[in-house]
Amino acid sequence: MELTQRQQYFFSYLKERIAAEGQAPSLRQAAADMGVSHTAVAQMIQQLEKKGLLERDGHYSRTLRLRPPERPEETAAPARRLPIIGQITAGLPMYAQQEWEGSVVVDGSRFRGDNLFCLRIRGDSMRGAGILDGDLVICEPRQYAENGEIVAALIHGEEATVKRFFLKAGHIEMHPENPAYAVKHYQFGELLIQGKVVGVLRDRIHPGAAEEKHS
Repeated sequence: MELTQRQQYFFSYLKERIAAEGQAPSLRQAAADMGVSHTAVAQMIQQLEKKGLLERDGHYSRTLRLRPPERPEETAAPARRLPIIGQITAGLPMYAQQEWEGSVVVDGSRFRGDNLFCLRIRGDSMRGAGILDGDLVICEPRQYAENGEIVAALIHGEEATVKRFFLKAGHIEMHPENPAYAVKHYQFGELLIQGKVVGVLRDRIHPGAAEEKHS
């Protein structure tokens, strides 16, 4: 009964909230905390029930009882520590930077690439993609991108941004996932792709827990 990364993240979230408050959060609160829909939260509860890790008194009850895996030593994921990139140095790929803000532990079985790095998100321009202010995005080093991919890029050699990439005739467009923000246009020499976003960490809820979000 191996848990997916999203299920493990949700299980850990419930465990922390129940320990802190004495009861499970409402569907509304859980959905807001995790940045997903009420339906997605209800589905994850059902999935944990089927796997024998959660019990509830009734279909609509907030009284949840969590049951740890019978053999946690067999289900524990291999840990891997990734750097959180701080100050950006012009001319160097982000994963080669020496200025780190620290590091974070992730599931090494799901994030296997070489030189993976994290960037801290500031602002809510990517909220439609489930990337919120304060989140960490895990990036796989790359110097190219396919249309529609969410990438980390260096603008004018100094400003890091995370947006959805589109190559147009004669220019590049970086699209936000929030209608309050405008699409930005760049000439080819103004923007350097540094990596593709392959995961999101919401460590203010559960440090080191990665959502199963892949682009």
